[in-house]
Parts: sequence; C-alpha cells; structure tokens
Amino acid sequence: MPLIAIVVAALAIGFEQLIQWKYGPLGIVAFVLLTVGIKAKSTKISGVGAALLVLLLAQSG
Repeated sequence: MPLIAIVVAALAIGFEQLIQWKYGPLGIVAFVLLTVGIKAKSTKISGVGAALLVLLLAQSG
C-alpha cells in the first residue's frame, strides 16, 4: 500500500511539473483550483480550474 501512495504522489508531482513547464504559472493555478475543487467537492472551484486548463490547452493547439 505505501508503494502505491509513493507512485501516485510521484505521478502527481510529475504532472504538476509538466503543466508548469508547458503552461506557466497560470497552468499551476488552474491545476490547483481543479484539485482543491475536487477535494472540497466544490463544483464551482473545480469548474473554474477545468475551464482554465481547457483554455490553456486550446491556446497551445
């Protein structure tokens, strides 16, 4: 069980670094809003984070 937690944490940190490298500080803000919204079960906060990520992804494409 601890091995799974370490792997999941490493993947989350890697994904966060990828977002920051590719989309900058606004990408991190969007990712944090999405994560906090999901943990707090707040659809408004997670919706704002998801919308920001979608806008950033649409801009780069």
